[in-house]
Amino acid sequence: MLVLTRQREQSIMIGDDIDITVIDIRGDKVRLGINAPRNITVHRKEIFEQIKRENEQAATLHPNELHGVAGKVVEPETGAHMKIAAPPIRLAVLASGGGTTLQNLIDQIRAGTLAAEIGVVIASKATSAAITRAEAAGIKAVIIDRKNSPDLDTFSRQVFAACDEAGVDLVCLGGWLSLLKLPEKYRGRAMNIHPALLPSFGGAGLYGSRVHQAVLATGCKVSGCTVHFIDDAYDTGPIILQRCCPVRDDDTPDSLAHRVFEEEKLAYPQAITLYQQGKLKLDGRRVKIG
Repeated sequence: MLVLTRQREQSIMIGDDIDITVIDIRGDKVRLGINAPRNITVHRKEIFEQIKRENEQAATLHPNELHGVAGKVVEPETGAHMKIAAPPIRLAVLASGGGTTLQNLIDQIRAGTLAAEIGVVIASKATSAAITRAEAAGIKAVIIDRKNSPDLDTFSRQVFAACDEAGVDLVCLGGWLSLLKLPEKYRGRAMNIHPALLPSFGGAGLYGSRVHQAVLATGCKVSGCTVHFIDDAYDTGPIILQRCCPVRDDDTPDSLAHRVFEEEKLAYPQAITLYQQGKLKLDGRRVKIG
């Protein structure tokens, strides 16, 4: 028996939009070919039930215990070893400006290259284009303006309260320009992407075009991007991964920004997927992958 799932906590049995073809029969084993729309995930019934049990178990765990729950190998009643497909990770995306990082994640999710869903988009400015991008994608958008908060503690509590309300697994900063005070429960559960190879060209005031101007002014031959866990300062958290690109003699801040962003489009989904798979282990200032 097969169960086909469209999204979390929703399932359908085989319907008119699912084509199943017998590919091969050998003894008591039948190999099937399944043609289904991209937004449908197919599991054998016992695997679906195992995923459901794992999700119910994970819901009772502390966030720090969630790593490694998805994607483990189980033995169904048939005795065959099968790998459970990791359920979509639920994200909060924080943005202040144009929302290009948000759009990249939306596009990757739609393309099926990132197993995630965005539960909420939080903008620190009412003028952020990320709000428009979120609304166009049918994603809840919340504005929490730093100027309306009396202090950093209040502002940070409001931001992470919105993350709590959306029930997110991971917080992803993309073009977020406001400092945050990170609650203990979100340490190791909040990432940022920076358009340079940290620890160079990071810190307060170094964002967007300013970063690329600084890279060009120093005559660097290589630039790139960095995904890192956030802490309570600008761009100083443990580095998860980096991607590089060349700096050309005729580069302008805009042309370099374009080349760096092409690397960002690959780096952020990769880091999110590694987190989802439980492969990121914090060891002091180092992030070990494996």
